[in-house]
Amino acid sequence: MQLVVGRIGRPHGIRGEVTVEVRTDAPESRFTLGASLATDPPATGPLVVESLRWHKSALLLRFAGVAGREQAEELRGTLLVVDSADIPPPDDPDEFHDHQLIGLSVVTVGGEAVGEVVEILHHGQDLLVVRRPTGEVLVPFVKALVPEVDLDAKRLVVDPPPGLLDPDETL
Repeated sequence: MQLVVGRIGRPHGIRGEVTVEVRTDAPESRFTLGASLATDPPATGPLVVESLRWHKSALLLRFAGVAGREQAEELRGTLLVVDSADIPPPDDPDEFHDHQLIGLSVVTVGGEAVGEVVEILHHGQDLLVVRRPTGEVLVPFVKALVPEVDLDAKRLVVDPPPGLLDPDETL
């Protein structure tokens, strides 16, 4: 599975540098001198990092073979991706990468099938988007509501309060 770690933005200056919208928690390990980054669309890459620097809060990269502003402009909007298999699992057993959770089946503590995790939202509180036959529901990703994540069994257990999985359910 390809994971987006950055998106190329506008050119910076005239020597081929581009701004990069960082979409990874570890930019220092993803964006290093000589790193070869796959792209989406694939035909644009791979791109090899020739120089990098931070300017204010923006990451500026220059890629091998990109010599001027016009070439840099052609990269605008390109996604920089890595293969999920190349990302080591977190050290903390209660921490997960989004790609590890997406696709897991969801069941209640009583064993009732609920649905499947289709997306993770990060809005102050991590939310699991669970697709159910009746539509999607949001489940806060906290230990009290999600007491078990079993990656080997591809299953996530939820202990929902009344109304969480079915908003029409009465208390």
